[in-house]
Amino acid sequence: MPHPKDVRTLLSRYAAARLAHAERATLKSATKLDDVPYTLCVATATTEINDALAAADRILAQAPPAASSRP
Repeated sequence: MPHPKDVRTLLSRYAAARLAHAERATLKSATKLDDVPYTLCVATATTEINDALAAADRILAQAPPAASSRP
């Protein structure tokens, strides 16, 4: 099972890739939009992005709250 911090990072990268591609579709943004979901699927042992997102939600729900660096 991936570490929750890694899952959060992948989810953030996925959201950023989707936003960047929606704002301006380029070959680079399309490639990133293919690569990041693939990595998220591999990390969550799934084959479809919707399954990966659901698995990520479960992983984060089971993780202890993220400790903040400052109060």
